[in-house]
Amino acid sequence: MTGPLTPAISQTEQAPTQHLSAEQILGPTRPQHRAAGSQDSRLANRRWWDADAGDYHAEHAAFLGDADFVWCPEGLREDDAHLLGEVEGLRVLEVGCGSAPCGRWLTGAGAQVTAFDLSAGMLSYAADAATRSGLHAPLVQADASAMPFASQSFDIACSAFGAVPFVADSALVMREVARVLRPGGRWVFSVTHPMRWIFLDDPGEKGLQAVSSYFDRSPYVEVDSDGVPAYVEHHRTLGDRIREIVAAGFTLTDLIEPEWPDDLEATWGQWSRLRGEVFPGTAIFVCDLPG
Repeated sequence: MTGPLTPAISQTEQAPTQHLSAEQILGPTRPQHRAAGSQDSRLANRRWWDADAGDYHAEHAAFLGDADFVWCPEGLREDDAHLLGEVEGLRVLEVGCGSAPCGRWLTGAGAQVTAFDLSAGMLSYAADAATRSGLHAPLVQADASAMPFASQSFDIACSAFGAVPFVADSALVMREVARVLRPGGRWVFSVTHPMRWIFLDDPGEKGLQAVSSYFDRSPYVEVDSDGVPAYVEHHRTLGDRIREIVAAGFTLTDLIEPEWPDDLEATWGQWSRLRGEVFPGTAIFVCDLPG
């Protein structure tokens, strides 16, 4: 494996410590219908998540935990789902780890974990949580489109809402994951369910009304007061995503669409019981690399 084994975080790169939102730090943003390539997406999302790391964790830390593997806002946990299989003694790569609670859970389960993210701000929270929990794994600041790891370095790769939707060329991410996995390896990742792009990001009744075409692959772009992209997210249909997976050499073993649990009353952004009982909010892809 190549590349650094500790976060490449300098004092000047650290996200602000106060719990301000990205909008408060970067200034007001507005949606704009425009293209966003790899460079736009990389710069915007690194800037956004560096700025939003404090506010994100102030809001969601209790749900995420210091060492817990939650696949989605519906609350599906790896401890119950076992989508990765037995991890003890295996080398696991967490893609787009954020503050890496999943990586620390895997470390506690006996895996040899490396976790990486584009955002130095998110990795700073990962380092703090490692100190609190005593569960340490190498943290790397890297782009999912160009992973700084040797080929066939890992047995398993996983991502819970990390990296994949924020990269312009997600097919390249699939190929990069296939490259760093050993033959017979497993790749499991969760993303917002593609059909959610039809609806407004509203947990209430407005979020039940279809407003966009499922087949419009235009990215969601927010720009700052200077017109510079500050946040970018990319849409792929289910068919698009499956073709990317297969083209990278994987076999799609399972596609999981978690149902809303009977005992969950929480709202997370656009996720709510009202919407979750009508259509899925999460898609989890379980992919295997032939041996």
